[in-house]
Amino acid sequence: MKDVAARAGVGLKTVSRVVGGEPGVTPETERRVQEAIEALGFRRNDSARVLRKGRTASVGLVLEDLADPFYGPLSRAVEEVARAHGALLVNGSSAEDPERERELVLALCARRVDGLIVIPAGDDHRYLEPEIRAGVATVFVDRPAGRIDADVVLSDSFGGAREGVAHLIAHGHRRIGFIGDHPRIHTATERLRGYRAAMAGAGLPVDDSWVSLGSTEPGRVTGAATAMLAGPEPVTALFAGNNRVTVTVVRVLAGTSRPVALVGFDDFELADLLRPGVTVVAQDAAALGRVAADRLFQRLAGAAPAPARVELPTRLIPRGSGELPPA
Repeated sequence: MKDVAARAGVGLKTVSRVVGGEPGVTPETERRVQEAIEALGFRRNDSARVLRKGRTASVGLVLEDLADPFYGPLSRAVEEVARAHGALLVNGSSAEDPERERELVLALCARRVDGLIVIPAGDDHRYLEPEIRAGVATVFVDRPAGRIDADVVLSDSFGGAREGVAHLIAHGHRRIGFIGDHPRIHTATERLRGYRAAMAGAGLPVDDSWVSLGSTEPGRVTGAATAMLAGPEPVTALFAGNNRVTVTVVRVLAGTSRPVALVGFDDFELADLLRPGVTVVAQDAAALGRVAADRLFQRLAGAAPAPARVELPTRLIPRGSGELPPA
């Protein structure tokens, strides 16, 4: 900064004002300072700024899996809000492993991020209490935090699943299978609860063999779907608990000789171009990210005194697969 000041013929404070975008500098002076900055290749020392202000202007985002298409728009929305606040986004994947989530979160805290947005893999987040007390703003997305009181932004998994299964029932189905994610995951249990509520609301029994929770790995999902479609009284429709399950079920149904209705939770690319198009319960991933990031920066600004739970609605999109009648 001394070199820039000397070249531009100004004081250090003037250089600081120009670099920080502060008022009180004439256009001509700002031009000379900017020319000196360009000529000397000056770059602001953010480490020094952190020591001075106590903020890093960075936030961390911990996702389940960066490769999952659902998290693309969510991450982009968080990034756009962070950028509007002059902050850098740093993200990583927990791979649905609670210990890896903890390691990643604490590593981000050790690097002094101002705030965290977390899609939780674990069910006990008391390890975050010291960080929150130290001033690290924290918002959970898609699933609530475990054993601590914290902000959370969710989709209505229960209501969306209930609506999707009720849609199948309205089209004549009585034997409906449910294939979902691990039962320890909040969204999986909420969607199963919505499935059971729709069946109970229609006075329909649920056979144990019609429900399968576990890994979304294609082999496991293929086995579950194949078992439900076999036997003398197979299911006539399937409800898939997330986009990865739905894609695998579509592959299974492509090899069956009879039509089977399908509704999936989460939209996915090209779902509308298949024949028939895949009926889905869509959630707005970008809205989840945007609302969570807005809440985070409200909390950083001291404008969010008490933790809040925000639940966003889902939307049923009929495309053909969920409207097929029982075979």
